[in-house]
Amino acid sequence: MRSRSFDSLMEAYERVVSRQNPVDEHFYNGIFTRYRHPVLTREHVPPFWMYDANPETNPFMMQRLGVNATLNSGAIKQNGKYCLAVRVEGMDRKSFFAIAESGRPTEGFRFRDVPVLLPDTEKQETNVYDMRLTRHEDGWIYGVFCSESKDTENTDLSAAVAAAGIVRTKDLERWERLPNLVTLHSPQQRNVVLHPEFVEGKYAFYTRPMDDFIETGSGGGIGFGLCEDITHPVIGEEKIISLRRYHTITESKNGAGAVPIKTDKGWIHIAHGVRNTAAGLRYVLYAFATALDDPSRVIAEPSGMLLGPLGHERVGDVSNVVFTNGAIADDDGKVYIYYASSDTRMHVAETDVERLCDYVFHTPADPLRSADCVRQRAALIEKNLEYMKR
Repeated sequence: MRSRSFDSLMEAYERVVSRQNPVDEHFYNGIFTRYRHPVLTREHVPPFWMYDANPETNPFMMQRLGVNATLNSGAIKQNGKYCLAVRVEGMDRKSFFAIAESGRPTEGFRFRDVPVLLPDTEKQETNVYDMRLTRHEDGWIYGVFCSESKDTENTDLSAAVAAAGIVRTKDLERWERLPNLVTLHSPQQRNVVLHPEFVEGKYAFYTRPMDDFIETGSGGGIGFGLCEDITHPVIGEEKIISLRRYHTITESKNGAGAVPIKTDKGWIHIAHGVRNTAAGLRYVLYAFATALDDPSRVIAEPSGMLLGPLGHERVGDVSNVVFTNGAIADDDGKVYIYYASSDTRMHVAETDVERLCDYVFHTPADPLRSADCVRQRAALIEKNLEYMKR
């Protein structure tokens, strides 16, 4: 077995982070553009995070603190740079947050020298992951993430409790930890998103009520709730705005996904859903809209049904698992969706506000019955054949 020098590891790292990321010319659906390479992998992690560079104390140049994956990042634009709050998973299965940034939205991402150091205020916390970043109109940038702790009331060693942890910052460097979100009628929460504007003078959250760490329960879906004071975040009432429905992408679980994007027609939500299949769990991204004057009210298409999955296909290009915490809407109208797939790497898809609105308000709803699905496709095919004969 050969050993490598630390200098050779740094050279390989530089080749990865400086690699160009061309458009995937083979893919087209008119909704979004894919890029050939992932924007972040574990190869983007600086070697000095994982290796002792001193050959005297590390003669075989072994990884001392290895990394398994980079995934599920929040996203925000800050000081002209595209910034991702990435979940970095170590070989010990513990996750931590790190900021990766680039002056270009689809390539060139580098982690800052030091990972995010969260204030250690939750003494029972065993793991943190999946942060969403919201630039709120109160002047703060908030990070809402999953805070995992051991379920001390259960003798099963795998039993855990999920809560929504909250931090805030002005510069993505210094972080203030706030108390975990409390929802009076839901024992556990994960995949919670903070709305970027006040609603009725209160802080608004999109929630995902959980009966326990894994099960979403007999009802549920994406919830909506208000709290008076984010420094004491308590939600008394949750309204379910995107229901779970049998044999749809929201059958098993659905989470609020990225922070909603404000458009002239409404708030556009890029969310993720999952349903159980014979091939296992299939996560997909889907889109829906809520009203500008009431972001708890879903805007339905004429049929009155919620809108279906984004493009009726996965965004991920390598797997059947796709998950997003972050999207950035640029000043020129372009939208960059940062998503992870089961290859545990971060990818990017590009679209724009106009296309998202066109999709959400004109694409047929996700049909519940298989026969309706076939009829819907047949009608489109017949319409196109008639057009082609002209």
